[in-house]
Formats: sequence, structure tokens, C-alpha cells
Amino acid sequence: MASLKDLRNRIASVKATQKITKAMQMVAAAKLRRAQTAAEAARPYAKRMEAVLGNIASAVSGGPDAPLLLTGTGKDNVHLLLVLTAERGLCGAFNSSIVRLARDRANALIGQGKTVKIFCVGRKGYEPLRRQFEKQIVEFVELRANKGVTFADAQAIAEKVTGMFQAGEFDVATLFFSRFQSVISQTPTAQQIIPATFPATAVVAEGAAATYEYEPDENEILADLLPRNLAVQVFTALLENGASEQGARMSAMDNATRNAGDMIKKQTLIYNRTRQAQITKELIEIISGAEAL
Repeated sequence: MASLKDLRNRIASVKATQKITKAMQMVAAAKLRRAQTAAEAARPYAKRMEAVLGNIASAVSGGPDAPLLLTGTGKDNVHLLLVLTAERGLCGAFNSSIVRLARDRANALIGQGKTVKIFCVGRKGYEPLRRQFEKQIVEFVELRANKGVTFADAQAIAEKVTGMFQAGEFDVATLFFSRFQSVISQTPTAQQIIPATFPATAVVAEGAAATYEYEPDENEILADLLPRNLAVQVFTALLENGASEQGARMSAMDNATRNAGDMIKKQTLIYNRTRQAQITKELIEIISGAEAL
């Protein structure tokens, strides 16, 4: 049985840990407000751009002049998995859920005889994937942990992916991230970004459908907008990841604080019982000694 000194040290250690988890919870709550606002502000632009590109792409016949980012290479032998995770842990299952989704997709593609390449963004995704897919990892980007992501970060990642595609290094690219729903709900998502895919149903205004004439032609517009849309999709995914990370960390630290409180109560009860047992033992020894005299 542990001594009273060991129990006091244990209680003090858990109390110190509880202070840290409570502070981390409050910091995550403050960061969550900014991250959630940024993620929600980016959604309308990304959706509108997707709708516009979908309308333009529907008018393209897919001829030889059509951009490769839209039509693809015509093959699906080589797949690039762009996995976005955080730089830090202590955020529950946020990182592991994204890694699990990417790992399952990679194993399924390998089982079908496809070639898989992995592009990791974030240290917490790179480390677990490296243990199983070290040879498949072709690129690793480490984001700034203490500063928020910017569009320049997303554009740099998108340019690397576009350069690899133009060099013929892969046929299909899929983006993996966590879509923010609420503080307690983050949805791991896999989204194909190359070749570009758009919703089958376009939003049509009330009344007769309008006919548009594009100048310059559709292919030139798509050639300019598709790389930009790729950067927008990566940036939106990074913002969704940022909000999801802070929400997951806030929930995880709240659970850790509560667990620490329960542990303190249990250890305090054990301490009091042990102390009472020692006092009772000393009293019995005193009384037995007095009776022996």
C-alpha cells in the first residue's frame, strides 16, 4: 500500500495536470471562435466557385483543348492521397480519424492493384502513415503550429500538387480532411480534387434557365480557374481542419479535466482512509501498551 507521502504527491500531481488541461480547454475555446468564423466565412465562396465552374464545365464537350485538371488523364492507375492533419496532438480522435480514413483508402487501392502516393500536410498525419507507407510518401509539408494558415500556404500546396500532375506522376488526387460540424462533431472527409468533380445538380434560379455566352471560351476560363479552385479547396479544407482541431481539443481537454477531478476524489478518499487506518493502529498500540503495564 502506498504511503501517505506518496498519496499526497500523487494528488498534487493530478491537481497540477488538471490545471493544465483546464487552461488548454480555455485556450482552445478562444481559438475555436476565430477558427470557426474563418471556416464558415470560406464556405460560401468555395460553394459559389464550385457552382460557377460546374456550369462552365457542363458546356465543355471534353475535346482535346479541355484542361487536364477537368478531364484527367483518362486513367486511374496512380492515386495521390493528400492528407491534411494537425501539427499538435491532445485533440482526441481528430488526427487518428483522418489517418484511418486515408489508410483504409490506401489499402483498398493497393488491394485493387493501383499505385498509391501520399502527400502529407501536418506532422500528426505524417508520423503514423510513415510507419506503414514510408515508401509511398512522396512529399511532406509542415505547417506553422503557432500561426493560422493563410491562402499562401494553400496555394503553395496546390502548386506542388498541380506540378506533380502536369509531370504525369499521378492520375487521380483525393483530399483528406475533417469537416467541422460542431464542437463535439467533426466528420472525416475524402474529396476528389483531380480530375475536378462538381455536383450533378446545379442551382437554378426561379424562372426560365438563362443561356450564357463565355468570352474567352470555356476552355480558357477553366484553364485559369481550375488551378485557383484547387487552391481554394485546399484552403477551405485547412480552415475546416483548424476549426475541427480546436473543437476536438476543447472536448478532449474538458473530458481530461473531469477525469482528473474524479481521480482526485478517489485518491483523496484513499488518502483519508489510509490516514485513518494509521491513526487507529497507533491508538490500538498505545492502548495495548497501557494495558500491558
